[in-house]
Amino acid sequence: MWCDNCLLIFPLRAGSMAWAVLVAAYSFGGGLFLLIKGQYLFFFYPEWFIYGGIGLGVAAVAIINILALSNRSYIWTRVCKFLWPFIIIISAIRAILMIVELNRGKDKIVWECSHGGQLWEESVANASNSTDSSMPIGFCGSGFSSINLAFIVTLLADLACQMYMFFLNWRFSKRLEHYSGMKGPFRGGYYNA
Repeated sequence: MWCDNCLLIFPLRAGSMAWAVLVAAYSFGGGLFLLIKGQYLFFFYPEWFIYGGIGLGVAAVAIINILALSNRSYIWTRVCKFLWPFIIIISAIRAILMIVELNRGKDKIVWECSHGGQLWEESVANASNSTDSSMPIGFCGSGFSSINLAFIVTLLADLACQMYMFFLNWRFSKRLEHYSGMKGPFRGGYYNA
């Protein structure tokens, strides 16, 4: 017997859509942040583009999930049920790499902050960025330990939110399968034996 309400905070369909909007919003914002400002925290050229691209990919799957839930689409719900495990695994690998690379670049981040926010020389050469861009003031004001802690907490929260979204999508697809197996009022009615 299936638990009809296990771990659900809101009604299944509306709550799943609200959760998917949350996941899409913060993933889109985080992906854009990494694409625009990631060069100040990660020092190998394509690195911040890859991390930001994965964030935008998570947002895209969440938007597809919103559309599937809003239309009660069995096919697209199953597509999302197939995609979420891959997205979660890729996001977990991304989280580990981001934390390791952020700790590895600690000295470079401190150097950037103590030199008025200018980019690390190798980062400028690798990224073909202009040297007139500078690090956002908030990065230097908060200190490396605060940035590191913020990244760890938000990446773990991101994984937890994605796992819960996968659960909600899985639960909704099971409900659609359950209702499609019920006999409606046509072709023999509910009491067809």
